[in-house]
Amino acid sequence: MAKPPSDADGTRVSRRAFLKTAGASAAASGLLAGTAAPAAATVLGPDAVPLALKVNGAPRTVTLEPRVTLLRALRNHLDLTGAKEVCDRGACGACTVLLDGEPVASCLMLAADAVGHEVTTVEGLGTPERMSPVQSAFVETDALQCGFCTPGFVMASTALLRKIPHPTLDQIKDGLAGNLCRCGTYSRVFEAVQKAADAAPRKG
Repeated sequence: MAKPPSDADGTRVSRRAFLKTAGASAAASGLLAGTAAPAAATVLGPDAVPLALKVNGAPRTVTLEPRVTLLRALRNHLDLTGAKEVCDRGACGACTVLLDGEPVASCLMLAADAVGHEVTTVEGLGTPERMSPVQSAFVETDALQCGFCTPGFVMASTALLRKIPHPTLDQIKDGLAGNLCRCGTYSRVFEAVQKAADAAPRKG
């Protein structure tokens, strides 16, 4: 077994003393290097607090505990039930919404973290009378069975087409890789995305 380090005069140094000295040296080095202390975090709660959200282009204020997820804030406090709670661990995509245009799993995000950002749900894309191109394509190609996962697919597809207006089939599959369809309607979903892409004007 290795012996603990010794002082120059041969006196043994205890392991505790050695670790304390090493820790102090590291801390001193950090201070000398100008390492600043992290800024104090804003503390919310634990009781319910008012949160100002921007959802589907409109300001909305909700009062809830800071532990509440964005998904539950949308469904239980704003009556926007398009995003579905299924796996509750960000693995299926049924709860997908757009945050500043990017698809996110709303079951993994706190509502408090959405403050200052633009949240778009499937309800914000269109209405039954005036659907978005992606929504219309899903209806026209019958890209659903039970329909439970459909809003998440619509949101992910919308984000994909905003980034890549005319994707290849491989790009569509890659863009929707985070969404699961338990009914197995993938071929119709891919067809819907391609149909929505074909309806979009091409530049040049």
